[in-house]
Amino acid sequence: MQKIDLICVGKLNAAYCAAGVAEYQKRLGALCDFRIVELPEAAIAEKNAGGAVIQRALEKEGQAILASVRKGAYLVALCVEGKPISSEELAALVAQRALGGTGDIAFVIGSSHGLAPQVKAAAHQRVSLGRITLPHQLARLVLTEQIYRAFAINSHSKYHK
Repeated sequence: MQKIDLICVGKLNAAYCAAGVAEYQKRLGALCDFRIVELPEAAIAEKNAGGAVIQRALEKEGQAILASVRKGAYLVALCVEGKPISSEELAALVAQRALGGTGDIAFVIGSSHGLAPQVKAAAHQRVSLGRITLPHQLARLVLTEQIYRAFAINSHSKYHK
């Protein structure tokens, strides 16, 4: 069974997002080995921290992210400069990985400060959920739904119309 990981920095504490993620996580359980890895956001003591402080925090988060990626997994970084991807393109990515020998996929969502440069550099692919800005909790819900939709597209389910 294909292993799909969603590695996220920060807690999911909005009830509506948690309920949605839980629903799609349950649905995905029948289709793949789906796992969510929730990592702590690096603490920044200063309210208006400068770039160097944020970079150190991102570096710390990046190390934790890379340590959480399964060996041999295809790493997909969600980032602003990533390529916008359609539902069908995501489904094709999931299918290609399943057939291509590197079936495991790790999707990564960084913290509110973004994603560490070392994670972006290690990623096999950088994608974007579009040109809009989403709160990280909502991005987690949207990505979880899109992963479910990718499996629905690949199985020709009526979920994707």
